[in-house]
Amino acid sequence: MQVLHVQLEVRPDPAEVGRARRWARSRLAGSGIQVDEPLAETLILLISELVTNAVVHTGCPAVLRMRLPDAPAAPDAGEAAGDAGAAGTAQAGPGTVRVEVADASARPPRPRHADGDATNGRGLELVDGLADRWGWQTEGAGKSIWCEVDRCESGVEAVAFDGTTYEDVAYEAV
Repeated sequence: MQVLHVQLEVRPDPAEVGRARRWARSRLAGSGIQVDEPLAETLILLISELVTNAVVHTGCPAVLRMRLPDAPAAPDAGEAAGDAGAAGTAQAGPGTVRVEVADASARPPRPRHADGDATNGRGLELVDGLADRWGWQTEGAGKSIWCEVDRCESGVEAVAFDGTTYEDVAYEAV
């Protein structure tokens, strides 16, 4: 499987969060992850939280990076549909998508617990709940906060902890 690395520089302005989401959606689509897939929706929410944390809590410019499985190559006219692509090129399959936001602040992330009707303080709780893995590391004079989401194989149903498929679950907005 090929891996695609992309990055976007983000200014320390809350309006940049929307720009980062739009940019990420286009990169996800280019890697074969459709914008209406649950994986894409999860990744966009994670990106929104990490970029928001960087621009709001540090006041520093940041860099959003994504590492994604590359889109499968279309077969050449002379290739059978089941054949591999060009020599040395693997077809994209299931893989892990990694999102990182690096900033120049050396201050480590501080998870908080929001009370009741508080309108902020849930960002890292959301990251912890949605990502398969997350963490942070020093990077130069600053830090990088990262998270990873594993991509399910095509045709494999996502299953909740109790064995119920997500297609069997109804959600209500409250």
